[in-house]
This record gives sequence, structure tokens and C-alpha cells, in this order.
Amino acid sequence: MYSFFKKKQIVAHIKLNGVIGNAGKFKQGIDFANQEEIIEKAFSLKKAKAVAITINSPGGSPVQSHLIYKFIRAQAKKNKKKVIVFAEDVAASGGYLIACAGDEIYANSSSIIGSIGVIYSSFGFTELIKKIGVERRVHTAGKNKSTLDPFLDEKSEDIERLKTIQLELHKDFIKVVEESRGSKLDKSEIELFSGEFWSGSKAKDLGLIDSVGNANEILKEKFGEDVIIKKFEKSKGWLSKKLSSSSNQMDQLVNILEERSIWQRYGF
Repeated sequence: MYSFFKKKQIVAHIKLNGVIGNAGKFKQGIDFANQEEIIEKAFSLKKAKAVAITINSPGGSPVQSHLIYKFIRAQAKKNKKKVIVFAEDVAASGGYLIACAGDEIYANSSSIIGSIGVIYSSFGFTELIKKIGVERRVHTAGKNKSTLDPFLDEKSEDIERLKTIQLELHKDFIKVVEESRGSKLDKSEIELFSGEFWSGSKAKDLGLIDSVGNANEILKEKFGEDVIIKKFEKSKGWLSKKLSSSSNQMDQLVNILEERSIWQRYGF
């Protein structure tokens, strides 16, 4: 008789999908400004026993990743809510940094997890513009303003300056992972912070995630078969859809190519 009247437990659920920091006016992706309200609403659901976050991201902006990570942790503390993260296809680089906001992290056995590192990529066009007879003219106030200009020869001092910044960002990333995962990390076998990435099964062995499993099965296991999963997501208004469909086709193509290059690092 008691079980008949037992209240169903509620879990708030947020889904973060896409490249981080690529969520400008008409782009798809994840950034703090677009996710702040949704995250706050999910954590404000008083009856919720926990907040589940599903993430599918190959990374992107380190700043946006940190902002989202810190906001999730702040909301968890403020509302005294447990955070359970589920990785889908990919939780790599900034995607994994956000995943570290979870008190527990789960993934599919075939998910791609890790890539704890910092990358900068560009192209060099110096030989091309020489070949087609184009002269590059750059005038700056500040001798380092044209650092790593793709149409100029690389300078060793510019590369060293970039590497210094990358090392600082890498240290921040490592600190987040170590604070989040703590003694769960297995550093005896593999260099975890080399930028390498692994399958979900291997990530479990390394302590980067807690276990293998999907959101539905884990949440039912924790909160009962009749758990109510309340989804929080940002609706796309009619005007936004209309403007997006009519935006510059060349801009859309560039955005798609940029996103594809990031996803393809992990075989997607």
C-alpha cells in the first residue's frame, strides 16, 4: 500500500550540444550567454533531487567552457543539488571540462572522452600570395599587433608567446580536472594531460568518468523506474528561425567548415 502512494522523484535535465563558443547570432553551439538562463531554471526546480546534464561537444572556447563549468558548480552549491553528467558521442577538450562540473560522470562505452589540452591551428599563405603576385601591407600601433598573421612569415618570438599562453590555459584545465576527479584519477598508466583522448570504457579505467551507462538507465537506477525527467531547453523563436534561414550563405558555409574541422579531430 505504501509504494502505491509513494511520490515519484523528479530530475531536471539539460542538454548541451555543439561546439563551445560558436553560438553567435545565428550559429548553433554552446556559450554561457545562451545557457545561463536554462541552467539557472533547472537548478531552481525545488522538487528536483538532482540535475542531469547531457553533453555532446568536441570543445571550443576555453573561456566559455570555464564560465559554464563555474556557473554549474555555483548553482549546484546554491541550490544544494547533485549534478550527474552524461557524455554522448563526445565530451572532449572544453566538452570534458564542462563535464567535470558533475559530481558523477557517465558515458557510453564508445564515447570519446578526454583531450585535456590546448590547441591553436591556422594556415600560412605566404607562398601563395607571392605566387599570385599579392603584396601584404600591414600597419600597426604596437609591434605585436600582427602576431601570427597568416599572410606573413612566422616569427619565433610569436610562437614562444603563444606557447606560454597555451601552457597557462593547460594548467587551468588540469586544475579543474584534478579538483573534480581527485583520487579517482589513475595516473600510473598513462599521461592523462597530454591531449590524448580515449573510449568511454578506457576513460572509466583511467578515472575520467565514474561508469558506463546512458541517462535513462542510470537515472532510473538511482531514482526509480517511474522517475520524472523534466527537460529544460531554450526554444528558438519564429523570428530567430526566419533570420537564421535567410542569413548569408557564405557565412553559414564557413561556420559549418569550422565546426566540422573541430568534430573531425575525434572521428565525427
